[in-house]
Amino acid sequence: MNAQTLWLVVNTASGSNSDEATAAVSGALARAGTEPARVIDVKQDGVPGQTELESAEVDVLAVFAGDGTVNATLTALDEWRGAVLVLPGGTMNLLAKALHGDRPADEIAAGMASMRTVRRNCVRSESGIATIELLAGPGATWSDVREELRDGELANVADRAMEAVRQSTGGAMVRVIDPVLGREEGYAGVRMEPLGDAMSADGYGAQGIADYVRQGIALLRRDFREGPHDELGHHRAVTCESIDGSPIELMIDGERATGQSRETFSLAPLPVNLLASGDG
Repeated sequence: MNAQTLWLVVNTASGSNSDEATAAVSGALARAGTEPARVIDVKQDGVPGQTELESAEVDVLAVFAGDGTVNATLTALDEWRGAVLVLPGGTMNLLAKALHGDRPADEIAAGMASMRTVRRNCVRSESGIATIELLAGPGATWSDVREELRDGELANVADRAMEAVRQSTGGAMVRVIDPVLGREEGYAGVRMEPLGDAMSADGYGAQGIADYVRQGIALLRRDFREGPHDELGHHRAVTCESIDGSPIELMIDGERATGQSRETFSLAPLPVNLLASGDG
């Protein structure tokens, strides 16, 4: 890897991407034999695309950011033939953990020369791809509360939380119609996760205010397994619909989106090479 050209993507909107942290990662990459030829701040410049990387003959794109920025970067790459090194630099770093274990970014970067190239599956829909997880339903509005916490807007957290509770309890529930799974009345959230050759599905429909509080805390932390839920099995594809015909609220790798009233989510190859550590 010593002769390769590497660009480093950071997101200064994230609290983890301080100048000191970026310098530490850059130094670790240099010690691994590939000093960043360019550092791109997505807050200022946006994410680089396939054409830009190919024109600059970039071999490795290191992304020091959270899952949302990583998702946006991977989406922009299409079928770029280089390799992406995902480094934990955001509020949640689930893809980085899956590829490298729970280690700091500079430690991961220092071991780049010994990494292997892997391909992973994702959850694909008309509204985007999810490399780690996708939540469909009014419970996705809990990510708005998480954004306020991430941005330090504590004054708005209570208002956002109340709105999220209102949406989770009174918003348009989502049900799985193909195959028919779970509750006929639907769920506040249907979570899908790519797991090898299948996609796991879980339904979140907490009952009572105490359950909704626990559910909200779990969603804020994006540790959905702690929330009360129904296991809906493993599938190659599922179709969900809003019970009142309204657009389905989505949380894709932690970022908010709005889909159609009916959405199909399927397991699909992520057409990008990723670098993985030996324990990733």
